Amino acid sequence: MLTSKNAIIYAAGGSVAGAIAKGFAAAGATVFLTGRTLAPVQKLADEIIASGGRAHAAQVDALDADAVNEHLKMVIEKAGTVDISFNLIDLNPVQGLPLVDMNVADFVRPVTIAMQSHFITATAAGRMMMKQRSGVILSLTATSSGIGYPLTGAFSVACSAMECFSRSLASEIGIYDVRVVNIRSAGSPDSRVFLEALGENPNGMKMFLDQMAGDTMLKRLPLMADIANTAVFLASDMAKAITGVTVDVTCGTTAALNYKTTDEAKRLQAGL
Repeated sequence: MLTSKNAIIYAAGGSVAGAIAKGFAAAGATVFLTGRTLAPVQKLADEIIASGGRAHAAQVDALDADAVNEHLKMVIEKAGTVDISFNLIDLNPVQGLPLVDMNVADFVRPVTIAMQSHFITATAAGRMMMKQRSGVILSLTATSSGIGYPLTGAFSVACSAMECFSRSLASEIGIYDVRVVNIRSAGSPDSRVFLEALGENPNGMKMFLDQMAGDTMLKRLPLMADIANTAVFLASDMAKAITGVTVDVTCGTTAALNYKTTDEAKRLQAGL
């Protein structure tokens, strides 16, 4: 699906980014992996190459406009085009704390990281893609950008801002046949952050994940492979009519659906 495509992934050292990079490579793309620290992205590149894919690693800070632009020029010189750009930077949020108890720095930081980084990488890619009159810019947010979710701090605000930015950019560069699409996930239980939390607090995290799954229509959470498969589809020509939207891959997460359907089931069982 992505044969002859060149994809840049920013902050590629994370587990979800790794799954997406491997998905792109398996679909035929050449992946240019970047991160603030070279070692994890080089390890990922080596794994992709060992499995028969094409990958290159570079140390690039997605918050540094000069570094991003220099790397883009290098990719163009080496590969000829930039067809896919995907920024998966960690927003470093503080969560689990009520907004009324949060300090200004902790609230502002995730929003600043999200907006600065996505503005830099998306507009840099957009300028290149406008010249070649093709390309796809992707981003990833979470459930809390679409529904009220307590104790998520500024993470939900940052995700909402990313979705708005994605729509606005799509409306401006669509005339050049450049697409901009966001993916909204509910969080993948097989991702590194959840697995590490499960290792530290098995009982508490299992209860938390069960509650999250219970609040979805499908009663399960999307795995990393689900996010990667969606990204491959959206980056491909099969999705050439999709832009300016957020694609929901949350397994149908909705506020308190679990409680309503459970109550209805109880009433039905009681013959009421």
